[in-house]
Amino acid sequence: MSHLIPAWVNGELQPVDKVAAHEKGLRHKAVSVFVVKSGAILMQRRALSKYHTPGLWANSCCTHPKWDEEPVACAMRRLREELGIRGLYPEFRHRLEYRADVGNGMIEHEEVDVFLAHAHRVINVTPNPEEVMETRWVDYHDLQAEIARHPERFTPWLKIYLADYADVIFGPDLKI
Repeated sequence: MSHLIPAWVNGELQPVDKVAAHEKGLRHKAVSVFVVKSGAILMQRRALSKYHTPGLWANSCCTHPKWDEEPVACAMRRLREELGIRGLYPEFRHRLEYRADVGNGMIEHEEVDVFLAHAHRVINVTPNPEEVMETRWVDYHDLQAEIARHPERFTPWLKIYLADYADVIFGPDLKI
């Protein structure tokens, strides 16, 4: 089932069917979250039922906000819906724009609000199997090395975030 996401059509932000926005490559709003703990990033492997990039590794969670939904509220909602995580308070790090082919004739052209959420204690991660098939914690430097060795295992946006925006997303938190 598709839903409406905020996308730009002829320069005007309006609700557009999610699948149609990707098929047409329309620029649209998005939210991405990186959950970090002790130098490691919580990664998710996308469920095989996802309409694009199934089975690929991505950051902790990412989504499209609902119409008029504040980005931080969206980030907290998706942490809960995708990973069952509650009680983390994501910190806004950067707004970026990228465009990438994600297969199946679809283009992600996103204006993304990227958040970092510190897990200072043990957190329960209970993935929603409709969204996530697997999770793991990966050291930042090990992740960079793994992407270099096996880029085909990772979503296009994760590779873009880490190659072009790691300094503003992680700053001194992980890049040591």
